[in-house]
Amino acid sequence: MNKKVLMMAGLAMTALLGGCANNTAMEESVANLGNKVDQLSAEVSSLKSEQSALAADVKDAKAAAMDAQAEAKRANDRIDNIATTYKK
Repeated sequence: MNKKVLMMAGLAMTALLGGCANNTAMEESVANLGNKVDQLSAEVSSLKSEQSALAADVKDAKAAAMDAQAEAKRANDRIDNIATTYKK
């Protein structure tokens, strides 16, 4: 958020001082800011893809945990049935 505010302030200052400065310096500044925006967009998209991959991993882990819990309950039920039917 602060980067956006600083970027906007930089653009505003460049626009205000544009009358005093030459156009090449302003074009270089705008190109530089455009490159930074492109870089930030690439970083955001890579973070989004990492987040979606982690969410899928969490979903898989939850499913595996639920399967293990169900299997443990089934095994405990079988042991309980064996104990009640076994007589010495």
